[in-house]
Amino acid sequence: MARLTPSDVLGIVLQPIDKVSETLERKLGLFSVVILSLSAMLGSGLFVLPSLAMIELGGGEYPLGGIWLAYLFAGLVILPGAISKSELASAMPSSGGAYVYIEKTFGPIIGTISGLGLWANFMLKSAFALLGFRAYLWVLQGIFGVSINLDIAVMIMLSLIVGINILGAKSIKKVQTPVVLISVTYLLFVCIWALLTMELDWDAAFSKDSLGADWHSFSSTAALVFVSYIGVTKIAAVGGEIKKPTKNLPYGILISLLFSIILYVFVTMTMAITVDPSNYIENDHAREDPIYIFALAAGGKTVATIAATFAAMTVLSGSLAGIMAASRFLFALARDNLLPAFFEDVHGKFETPHWAIIGTGISMAAAIIYLPVHDVAEFASGFNIMVFIVINLCVLVLRISSKSHWYDPGWKSPLFPFTQILGIIGGFVLIYAMGMKAVIGGSAAIIIGVMIYQFYGKRHIQREITPWETFRLMLLKPNEVEHRRRLAAFHAADTERTNNLNLNEFTSAMIALGYFNQNDQETISTLRDYFHKADKDHNGIIDIDEFLIYVEETKL
Repeated sequence: MARLTPSDVLGIVLQPIDKVSETLERKLGLFSVVILSLSAMLGSGLFVLPSLAMIELGGGEYPLGGIWLAYLFAGLVILPGAISKSELASAMPSSGGAYVYIEKTFGPIIGTISGLGLWANFMLKSAFALLGFRAYLWVLQGIFGVSINLDIAVMIMLSLIVGINILGAKSIKKVQTPVVLISVTYLLFVCIWALLTMELDWDAAFSKDSLGADWHSFSSTAALVFVSYIGVTKIAAVGGEIKKPTKNLPYGILISLLFSIILYVFVTMTMAITVDPSNYIENDHAREDPIYIFALAAGGKTVATIAATFAAMTVLSGSLAGIMAASRFLFALARDNLLPAFFEDVHGKFETPHWAIIGTGISMAAAIIYLPVHDVAEFASGFNIMVFIVINLCVLVLRISSKSHWYDPGWKSPLFPFTQILGIIGGFVLIYAMGMKAVIGGSAAIIIGVMIYQFYGKRHIQREITPWETFRLMLLKPNEVEHRRRLAAFHAADTERTNNLNLNEFTSAMIALGYFNQNDQETISTLRDYFHKADKDHNGIIDIDEFLIYVEETKL
């Protein structure tokens, strides 16, 4: 078997290592994680998307009220991915979220593709949220009898949220906490009032006809509303700014997801059984202000005006969280030498990646002005489903290859590997339902990612053995995996780079390989005996051949 040098076994880490030093301040607790995660979800997915989903469920011709089931199905599909991401976040609580997990598992090429794809996805979803803000602003200007240039207003708000992001995540929390809590509370109040005072048409939400003509229309609707939940894991992108991340990240993600599933199902079901779904359509097009229409029917103009105001604030809040998450992908890519270094710069006063934030804001402005953001965001959601499939794969690969790549999450997903397998299957179902939209979104991300890696990243990174490479070898050449582990242990213990180990270094190598659990007196005595047996020429040191031969012969 080939002799490998220290550079040939880079990436194989056999024992706990210090966390990567972060330049960002950890300020966010569990409550902040839940609020930021909820605010990332409860934007356009709740205040704009329901009417679009009704049209999708009706095959693009007529609205149907059974969308609550599509929201429930999409939430259940994303649940395994959220569980997997919670485990990954507890093991790698650094800024960059899903990009970090994928890059560390599959290497820089896949990492670049995923990082840029996720950045574009969150950036475009945030841009779409600002268009939702514009729709409700249009309603409000009509109510109050004022005339506003809506395009200029959107650009002003974009500039403001860029500025707030530069001020820091703690500032974002201060803005989002009251917005999310008040908006959700008010919307729930309107729903309960509607259920108590209005005539309820249960068939509009529960009859066979309300659930779509066939499985394809239902599954495509579930794929469409899937984008409503992707914000649940946006908070992992700022893992480097969270206190006690091994606890607060997984619990914050799961709490916010379960709450959002219940909220989406309850609100969309109430909207369908109290208001005829056709009211959410105008001129054969879905209205972008469905919550206003619902509140108007439930409580009149005043109630609807307040609802529209809260809706505008909430989608704006979602955009605020979105740009925060998107910018951290650029930060993480630059930190790993896959993008130019200035994206890694952190503001001296506010401790935020200001150039990454500004770059994301400029891209959002260009998307709003020049691109059909709704369509592009739909394409990007297909790529996000692919990312959740890969996230589940990450846990499978890292768990299985953990002996060669030290992986010890502070929180582990239940029912491994069935949770991950279920998430992968569910993801492929939604990909199939989306059809070409998913293919186009994924292909665009792959092409751009590969180009950037080839022209920039490839020249600035150092190749390492990835868990994915080890995983493949475990299936094809398991003996080579163990050989690499032993060489890595030898070279790691050989701190003086003499290609020899003394007794203390030999002890460190054997413990690192996991052959001995603890460095107690009995272990030291045993390893001393092993050392002298391995030292065939009795010169007080063991060379690499003596080490490998002895370890192989003793079958430890």
